[in-house]
Amino acid sequence: MLSHSNTRLPQPMTATLSLPVPAPEPVLSGDGPRGFQAGRTVPHVSILGVPISLVDLKSAVGTISLWVQNRDAKYVCARDVHGLMLSLQNPMMMDIHRTAGLVVPDGMPVVWLSKWRSKQPVKRVCGADLVDALCDGGQSKGLRHFFYGGKPGVAEAMIRNLKVKYPNLVVAGSYSPPFRRLTDEEDADVVDAINRSGAQIVWIGLSTPKQEFWMRDHVGRIKGATLIGVGAAFDFHSGSVSRAPKWMQQSGFEWLHRLFSEPRRLWRRYLVMAPAFILKIICEEIALCLTIKSPQNGPGEVTNSDKAR
Repeated sequence: MLSHSNTRLPQPMTATLSLPVPAPEPVLSGDGPRGFQAGRTVPHVSILGVPISLVDLKSAVGTISLWVQNRDAKYVCARDVHGLMLSLQNPMMMDIHRTAGLVVPDGMPVVWLSKWRSKQPVKRVCGADLVDALCDGGQSKGLRHFFYGGKPGVAEAMIRNLKVKYPNLVVAGSYSPPFRRLTDEEDADVVDAINRSGAQIVWIGLSTPKQEFWMRDHVGRIKGATLIGVGAAFDFHSGSVSRAPKWMQQSGFEWLHRLFSEPRRLWRRYLVMAPAFILKIICEEIALCLTIKSPQNGPGEVTNSDKAR
């Protein structure tokens, strides 16, 4: 990769930016993923006030592919129990989810509740799998990916591993920001560099809630790009953190593997926040059962995302 030297960027030891090739004029196919016809609206179901999109991996990829074709500026949140609880505590986080293009169900409890309330065949769409699907599917179209986030060296290791799996992957660049808030000038320089890279998808690995606020503040500023917050996917794909076996991912026990892998960082999330989530859901279910049905949408009814906004 060639280091980008024509733009002044924050360059402490914890921040690196690389742009491997100049950006060509975008040439996009008019076809989405084979067999999928993405609509302009995505139905969702409300869980604790957060609109969870009723999607599976294939339909999420199809929707994002349509945005890329049309150069629509959108962002995607991958939502688990932790993110739902933070949204209850912070109205700004709730607003971020309500204006997102997609809020895909990441954690299995979110998948189970989405199925229960919507009666739709919702499936898990976790950030790491979304990275694989779009990096693989985008090879034939030359889809340009930018990787923003991770500790020093993590994004680079992630890119190397992805290039092994997907040899025709086009990397527009990567940036590992410093462990501090960028100044307005520094941020503007980074945005300019990403724009000049021609990135069509920007993967954000800053962890929740930092990545959600970053996407809110940068959607539209990065022209025609889809921003996708995937958090731990940077660590998984770089190999710095091992991912749980498939059976744990599919059965809802991935949290246990992650807790044992990173106990200091995650103990509060899983041992304090998760039980609180269960209590909140029980209360919401009781309220739903007691609510007299009305013509307006209730908390558990399926709605159309655009109409709800």
